[in-house]
Amino acid sequence: MRILVTNDDGIHSRGLDICADIARELSDDVWVVAPEYDQSGVSHSLSLNDPLRLREVGEKRFAVKGTPTDCVIMGARHILGDKGPDLVLSGVNRGRNAAEDVNYSGTIAGAKEGTVLGIPSFALSLAFGAATRSDPHWDTALRHGPDIIRRVLKQGVPRDILININFPNCAPDEVKGVAVASQGKRDQMLLRIEARHDGRNNPYYWLAYERGIPPSTPGNGTDLSALADNRVSVTPLNLDMTDQPFMTKMATLFK
Repeated sequence: MRILVTNDDGIHSRGLDICADIARELSDDVWVVAPEYDQSGVSHSLSLNDPLRLREVGEKRFAVKGTPTDCVIMGARHILGDKGPDLVLSGVNRGRNAAEDVNYSGTIAGAKEGTVLGIPSFALSLAFGAATRSDPHWDTALRHGPDIIRRVLKQGVPRDILININFPNCAPDEVKGVAVASQGKRDQMLLRIEARHDGRNNPYYWLAYERGIPPSTPGNGTDLSALADNRVSVTPLNLDMTDQPFMTKMATLFK
């Protein structure tokens, strides 16, 4: 099995090395193609107005001056040649990609692009807290990731479905199990704009989250509740975002 590994944190990130280690637990044919720089939050964007600069940084390891989506296309359609990847692993992201994060995440987008290309694809992310921000529990992803991926691959991944895996903020032995969960929803009132001024007194802004507000209770059966309970969340995401029930209702408006 030939595995293509990418991420959105960049070619030199620790999580990318962990993802490659997970891939090597599954195969000895592992290729890494990741962004030259941090591409967090770029979602499923393509570089259409800039050239893609490719740099070989090691054996089967390449940096692309572009987005995670660019990297998967570059890897699958150029670097790996006629024999493309059999599996795409995107991550391991430093920070969870649960709930609304899936709309913004470049990690999710790497797996999404693999799915668009017809390749079974997984996004892997690791939650952290205030005490583990600088040094997350990477061993948790490395310990539990390979077995979860093996089980899902044995079951078979339907076309147009990507698998989103989030590891909880705890040591490997503290993981309580695996929860197949739905995508959760956070309290978006926590998101705010922080206004600042530069050295010339010109205004600029940061997206930020309110601090000191108690977190809301996550919905039962969601990725957020699984992580809060120290469980690995596994969520299948569909490329088709059509809401079938409402589409049926809308159709009656135009008869």
